[in-house]
Amino acid sequence: MGRTIKRIKTISFIIILLEILAGSVFSVVYFNNYFHVQNIVTPYIITLASIAVLVVNCLLIWIIILILSSLRQKTDLRAAEVIGSDVQEAYNFAMIGLAITDDKNVVLWTNDLFKSRHIEIMDTDIIAWQPELAALREANSSEQGVKIVVNSRTYAVKLLSEAGLWIFKDVTDYEQIFNYSKEQAPVVGILAIDNYDDVVRGDDDFNDVVTKVKNDIFGYAKDYGILLRRIKDDSYLMLCNFSSFSKMLEDKFSIIDKVRAESILGDIPLTLSIGIAHDFPDVNKLNDLAIEALDIAMSRGGDQVVVSAYGQEMKFYGGKSEAQEKRNRVKTRVLADSLISLINASQRVLIMGHAMMDMDALGACLGMKAICNRLKIESRIVVDLKNTEAKTRSALTQSFSKDELEKLIVNSKDAETLIDGNTLLIVLDVHIPSMVMAPKLVDRAAKIVVIDHHRRAEEYIDSPVFNHIDPAASSTCELISEFIRFSSINPRIELPSTYATIMLSGIFLDSSYFKSRSTGIRTFEAATILKEYGADNSLADDFLKDGYEEHKEITEITANLETPFYGVVIATADQDRLYDHATIAKAANLCLTYKGVHAAFVLGKISPREIRLSARSDGTINVSLLCEKLNGGGHFTSAAALFNDNDVRRAKQKLIMVLESSLKEATNTGVPKNNEED
Repeated sequence: MGRTIKRIKTISFIIILLEILAGSVFSVVYFNNYFHVQNIVTPYIITLASIAVLVVNCLLIWIIILILSSLRQKTDLRAAEVIGSDVQEAYNFAMIGLAITDDKNVVLWTNDLFKSRHIEIMDTDIIAWQPELAALREANSSEQGVKIVVNSRTYAVKLLSEAGLWIFKDVTDYEQIFNYSKEQAPVVGILAIDNYDDVVRGDDDFNDVVTKVKNDIFGYAKDYGILLRRIKDDSYLMLCNFSSFSKMLEDKFSIIDKVRAESILGDIPLTLSIGIAHDFPDVNKLNDLAIEALDIAMSRGGDQVVVSAYGQEMKFYGGKSEAQEKRNRVKTRVLADSLISLINASQRVLIMGHAMMDMDALGACLGMKAICNRLKIESRIVVDLKNTEAKTRSALTQSFSKDELEKLIVNSKDAETLIDGNTLLIVLDVHIPSMVMAPKLVDRAAKIVVIDHHRRAEEYIDSPVFNHIDPAASSTCELISEFIRFSSINPRIELPSTYATIMLSGIFLDSSYFKSRSTGIRTFEAATILKEYGADNSLADDFLKDGYEEHKEITEITANLETPFYGVVIATADQDRLYDHATIAKAANLCLTYKGVHAAFVLGKISPREIRLSARSDGTINVSLLCEKLNGGGHFTSAAALFNDNDVRRAKQKLIMVLESSLKEATNTGVPKNNEED
């Protein structure tokens, strides 16, 4: 139809043009009496000719109308074949619009819905009218449909390509109901005040800062339409709808920053941890998800919000301040005794750390091995020497004879044959299943214990029977030392001096010889405990010393320092060389020793297709939060990430993009002081 109309337009234009030219030429010739034309053509003849032209034009118009009517009838018949006859009223009642287009997407016909709603699209390119409809021309898209908005009404559109039929369904009412239901959907949250028990002792609940924090919480709840109910002295249940939650999300949970700022001014380390769950109709399930989200927030050091949408990945907000050190020997004793009970109830224990095991992971494994030996429970440490850092491997071979190693360690393949329903698997210095020494053991183990000092990541070992993650600790060796010292088992657990030395080396490594901000009183006490067991600090230091070649590599890496942001440095290793994990980490540690550097990032290739990022901070910047955005993680002041790439420059660009978007979010405006409790 479109082509025919175009031809009719062209022919009509030519006829009119010829008539105008003929009339103009005749007028010039007639009025100038060229060739004595006035003697030949009389006014009577002119009148007859004009009447004849008028009749011919009327006939042409009539013929054009007949042609168009015929085409319209054919189009209507074609539509009737597609949708059936006598159903127009049903389509109007259901608010369904129909449009037929040609191969060039030009509209040939529409039903009455478009006319009644003053939508004139006849002879119009439907894609040019609504560009979103172009997606329906793509493969598989027509089955899904698209939504468009025309004159403030929403239409779901589908396309029957073979017939050129576009179906428009008015879904405005459904969209309004959906949006209303979404806005009113339940959201459940749990808010906890971090370090509350450490600050408020007994009935001393009238502390000015505590009062201000609670007033801030209630004020925030009132402003955002949240129903708040106290569960315990330090925790509250939050109930609201999704509309209120969206406002909090836009506000980026400013209550977190407000409470932190007041805590810093009051010299009291009070922060908030919040777990929020949504996107599920059952409030009981949302409550469980909120509790889990809160556990993750607190295990990551607190001072943050964890949002759990059902069936989706968790999202993290805040986390600008470092986890505060808590020293509670009673809690440590309870945890140690619970762990000992689990070990006693098992027939065999397998102990393992993370892949590329370092001195902290090895020391923690040895400390756990000493506990098992005291309980006379069969135990082995899972170690693949090829998947162990060079210094750790050297410490193992120097400290133990071949016969001792055979009784002490087992490789991952042999460990798979040892695991059964009565085997307890203890995972140390890591909680991400893909990063353990032997991931298959995690899948097969019926009972798993997790002890770690890194901030909890979203990926986590499912349902451990014992879980202790303390981001305030400087190292896992520190945690195991406390378990050994403060457990109520009698006589006390014996720790060989060799084990104690390696554990002390692990503390040296992760605390940067007591210089990192994660170093606290607990760290020094753990070192004291190990010294009581005969730890040799000189030998522990020797285990960590660099060879000349490694020192040279570290120096070459740090020579490439750049400062893209104030207080932040980035160093990239040679693109054509492979480096050890420890070398890259030590280069980051060295960068942090330079004056004015608050955070250091070092990139280097560890395999032909892998690039490692080591990040270090003086506590001003949360490098763990930044590394998490690169699918990594770690501790507040020490973190890492891995790129599946072979171009260091490309990895560096990804890092810079994260820094540009998230550095402000990760920057801590102040660091509360550590708190203790005996």
